[in-house]
Amino acid sequence: MAKQRVRLFIKGKVQGVFFRQALKVMAKKNNVNGWVRNLDDGKVEAVLEGEDVDVSKLVEWSHAGSAYARVEDIEIKNEKYKDEFTKFEVLY
Repeated sequence: MAKQRVRLFIKGKVQGVFFRQALKVMAKKNNVNGWVRNLDDGKVEAVLEGEDVDVSKLVEWSHAGSAYARVEDIEIKNEKYKDEFTKFEVLY
């Protein structure tokens, strides 16, 4: 299977609505490693690494997000797979 790495910039009502924690749960369920953090401009940034199909599931989930999130837009940047993560974490 092919490996993939993407960086997401998620815009909308995505801070203070358990978006990062929910993404972490979904990442663990789908064997995706990386991290997620809030940005000062109100967006959430995430780096996801794993199998193509698993990363795609997380990108798809991110379009809706957690129960109280309102995702307006997602910027998706494909990056070179680095296999640099051993888990998924929320950065503060």
